[in-house]
Amino acid sequence: MEELTFVQQVQQFATNHVVMVVAWVALFVAVIFNFYKSATSKIKVVDNAQITQLINKEDAVVLDVRSEDEFRSGHIIESVHLFPSDIKQNKTHTIDKYKETPLVVVDGNGMTAQSIASVLAKQGFNKVYALKEGIAGWRTANLPLVKKHK
Repeated sequence: MEELTFVQQVQQFATNHVVMVVAWVALFVAVIFNFYKSATSKIKVVDNAQITQLINKEDAVVLDVRSEDEFRSGHIIESVHLFPSDIKQNKTHTIDKYKETPLVVVDGNGMTAQSIASVLAKQGFNKVYALKEGIAGWRTANLPLVKKHK
């Protein structure tokens, strides 16, 4: 029996394990796409320490995009509250004065802040950030929150 060349071995493996090969190729493409997307993104994801630095050193404005009840139950001091639907409909007149100021988008858990931040960047906000784990991460780190009463 003759030995198979490396190329023949790869072809045989790919033939016998089509699903695994397709999964690995898809994963590779997804990683490359994600890397490209983050490298070309106009927004930056920041952690708790970085947002604190932005607030203290660059007078960053915190934009909280959670529901009214969530905002009332605890938010970062001096946060501006705006609904994602208003941002998507370009109803940003309350924050338009911050187009050249660092603007940090904060949500509940960090899942929607990036997409909202991307919308703001497309609307002309030049220094847009998203808080990595949202208010949940902020709370976990025992950082201060203020409550707004009705």
